[in-house]
Amino acid sequence: MKYVVCVNNQDYPASLEVRKLYPVLEDEQAGQRQMLRIVDESGEDYLYPSKCFAEIELPENLQRVFATAS
Repeated sequence: MKYVVCVNNQDYPASLEVRKLYPVLEDEQAGQRQMLRIVDESGEDYLYPSKCFAEIELPENLQRVFATAS
């Protein structure tokens, strides 16, 4: 699973929190449009501009924690 951190929620304050990690769902069409499919604060997945996020590499131990978190 890929994760990003929100760096700008100016247009989406109710849906995204700055400095929070969000899982990214694979979506090739979104990527072609410079968008990311993010599971946001509603618990649903929506498209957001990729410029709102910074990609991060989680250490292996954190990848396991996030993979098992519910």
